[in-house]
Amino acid sequence: MSDLLGSPDDYLRHVRVDAERMAELAGRGLDEEVPSCPGWTVRDVLEHTGAVFSHKVACMRLPDGPQSVDDWSHGPVDGEDLVEWFRHRTEELVDQLETRGPEAPCYTWYEPDRTVGFWFRRMAQEVAVHRTDVESAVGGASAIDDDLAVDGIDEVLERFLAYQAADVGPDGPGRGTVAVRTGEHVWRSTLRADSIELSRAPGPADAVVSGEPSELLLWLWGRRPDSAVTTEGDEALLTGFRERLHTVSQ
Repeated sequence: MSDLLGSPDDYLRHVRVDAERMAELAGRGLDEEVPSCPGWTVRDVLEHTGAVFSHKVACMRLPDGPQSVDDWSHGPVDGEDLVEWFRHRTEELVDQLETRGPEAPCYTWYEPDRTVGFWFRRMAQEVAVHRTDVESAVGGASAIDDDLAVDGIDEVLERFLAYQAADVGPDGPGRGTVAVRTGEHVWRSTLRADSIELSRAPGPADAVVSGEPSELLLWLWGRRPDSAVTTEGDEALLTGFRERLHTVSQ
């Protein structure tokens, strides 16, 4: 499976559409609580996502990435409207992605891919999940596009769970292989004390998580309860799998 599953234009389209959806829905109530992110309001989600966009612009502009908190915008200042600030951050991000193109070198935290293409994918996934967060607060929930959701499942299992396995510590919870399945796609993550081996080939598993692409992706990101997917097999392993996901996705 390639590092850039969709075309750059597809990723940009998702960024534009989902970000604008967030901006529009925010008008229904910035202070509405977000059920999928306890303790957050719509205001928090918009400010967080806009700051992430601005941070990634700094990653593309600065050779070594941001070096100071002053290198990107953290929120509106001097009475600026939050929704307009968010729209400006979206425009800034899209402009940088389009201008530089996916092959251009830039800073990323993922050493195997230090190109702008990494941010095309990552930002499309970022805004897709946060769009559902805003929808959970104000209504009008809609699924993440199947192809984007499958791409997101691949990303979180490879670039977060497996690549950042050391962040869990030298004795991470859970031992064994968890298969994640949706449609014809399967990912098998073998959990060891301080590492995770990812395979995209069919094979044996000690536990299985399956579901529709959007629900499965949102479960992996901690946005859905276990009832949104189907789980089978070693319950202790599944608990450890979810605990590791929580650690690397914060």
